[in-house]
Amino acid sequence: MKLFEPIRINTMELKNRIVVPAMHLGYADQGYVTQRIIDFYTERAKNEIGLILIGGCYTELLAKGMDTMLRIDSDEAIPGLSKVAKAIHEGGAKCGAQLYHSGRYAFSFIIGQTPVSASAVPSKFTGETPRALTKEEILQTEKNYGEAALRAKKAGFDAVELIASAGYIIPQFLSPLTNKRDDEYGGDLKSRTRFGVECIQAIRDKVGEDFPLIMRISGDDMMPGGNTYKEVRVYAPIFAEAGVDMFNVTGGWHESTVPQITMNVPRGNYVWLAENVKEVVDVPVMACNRITDPLLAEQILLDGRADLVGLGRALICDPEWVVKAKEGRFKEIRQCLGCNQGCFDHVFMLTPVECLANAAASREVEYKIKPAAKRKKVLIIGGGPGGMEAARVAKLRGHDVTLYERTYTLGGQLNLAAAPQDRREFKNLVDYLSYQMDLLGINVVLGQEVTPELVKKLKPDVIIVAAGGRPLVPDIPGIEGSNVVMSWDVLAGKAAVGKKAVVVGGGGVGCETGLYLTDHGSITPEQMVFLVNFGVLDLQTAYDMVRKTRDVTIVEMLEKMGADISRTCRWTILKTLSMRGVQMLTNAKVAKITEKGVVLENGDLLEADTVVIAVGTVPNNEIIDQLEGLAAEIYPIGDCVQPRKAFEAVHEAAGIARKI
Repeated sequence: MKLFEPIRINTMELKNRIVVPAMHLGYADQGYVTQRIIDFYTERAKNEIGLILIGGCYTELLAKGMDTMLRIDSDEAIPGLSKVAKAIHEGGAKCGAQLYHSGRYAFSFIIGQTPVSASAVPSKFTGETPRALTKEEILQTEKNYGEAALRAKKAGFDAVELIASAGYIIPQFLSPLTNKRDDEYGGDLKSRTRFGVECIQAIRDKVGEDFPLIMRISGDDMMPGGNTYKEVRVYAPIFAEAGVDMFNVTGGWHESTVPQITMNVPRGNYVWLAENVKEVVDVPVMACNRITDPLLAEQILLDGRADLVGLGRALICDPEWVVKAKEGRFKEIRQCLGCNQGCFDHVFMLTPVECLANAAASREVEYKIKPAAKRKKVLIIGGGPGGMEAARVAKLRGHDVTLYERTYTLGGQLNLAAAPQDRREFKNLVDYLSYQMDLLGINVVLGQEVTPELVKKLKPDVIIVAAGGRPLVPDIPGIEGSNVVMSWDVLAGKAAVGKKAVVVGGGGVGCETGLYLTDHGSITPEQMVFLVNFGVLDLQTAYDMVRKTRDVTIVEMLEKMGADISRTCRWTILKTLSMRGVQMLTNAKVAKITEKGVVLENGDLLEADTVVIAVGTVPNNEIIDQLEGLAAEIYPIGDCVQPRKAFEAVHEAAGIARKI
């Protein structure tokens, strides 16, 4: 596979084309390296990765994004960074440090002063207005980049990466939206590249011409009035001429309203941005964002669209991704879901990055699977993600494991979550865990309810109860009507829904039901593209035919729609619902349901052929009390304890299975 062919970046030889981009992990302690960081990168380096970029590493106080970021603004940081570089090298990978400056994306409460930028243009991301850098401060900022690069070289890194993407300080100078200067650093596009060029030169002055310098750029800022893929074709060659050895191409700013990494973004959706840059430069180019599948990664390289691929969250999710791909064990890869629950959500909550699908992420040493001291007979009740993860880990530790699932399908509520097209990536985890049941030879019994009598017959040493939950049926007059169905039945394809539907409940399940009910109209999106391209339909007519599957209204009694949805995914779901014409009512309480539809407390009638109930979940916990005394160890996990997300179920399962 071309994926595993070597490639040279300046003087640095990589053994393959796979790169871990710099990701904020939140593991640093006041900017300094911790053992958690070393363990995280050690686990990935030993699994055949070509290049690992760490960071961002802030180059000065004004550059700092948060306390849990790595620092490279002082020689005091070198010893810790050296430990990371050494660990990565011992694992067999090359390593680089990303040089980071927030600019106007810094928060004053973190840096203790007003953030800086090219100009004093307010930031929607922070809600603050920066001050414009003076000429003297610009020169000092550039010098700081050079000093930081030299520290990286002294620490033993093989390369540095200059971040010029996501709306940080270099893009703030590049963009006409944030650069209003009338000196030599402002004006036309070439003048706006001056700051970036001088940063590159400052780095080159310190590390020399033969030290690899990578630049991460936005292939399109996706900001109205900002730089597009056209401007990138102008300034990328300028930066290459100044001394950049490789471009790492992503897209968008933090302020842009175009989804970049959530699961509704098609896999490989932004490879074209890298391809666009590759057409105008003579140095290697890396494609990023939503590349999770080895065959997709291989095709990108074979088609010449990029020279390398960046696998960030894919390698948080499965550190062995490269080894499994190289050996053709594709079904064993735990693919990233694009759910953001453990990674991007945690970044914005200022907590350490974890992973829904991989509970060992950030606990690489603590969660290393070790043989059990004593082989036990383990009974697992429930075949959702929590139950299957518990079975997987317990079996790997040497236990005798049997899993019972009362339905005829593994996956539990994840199957419902994956029903809408925009949320189908949840099925990745179901497929991975289901395959693990077969691969490990776990005894799985489907279609049988677990009773106390059965447990007495099985005589387990340990019982893990992962029975999940069931839909809450609210006490609403008319709830028993023939026009009323439950959202779970709708998502499972068991209930028919008319052309006009009202969804009662605007939490995660209600919003996902809204997506599901509006997935396809008279034609599919693929048909729409064909008919428009061949002039059969105009774009607006075709779009209306796709989105008008049904007239859907979602009613939520709280003031916020989708309050329990992943923080960094919620806006994408609400935006999609809005684009599809779904009406969303908040602060609206249902008084009763009639044959005509839903009557609100204010007297308004929402006409509907079908009323879909999606008001929440209650635990399936009745079995827990019935099991008392039937095993030495009994552990309830997941929704049968308290309805939450798959993240909690998987992590609780992983923890319990590692200690029994």
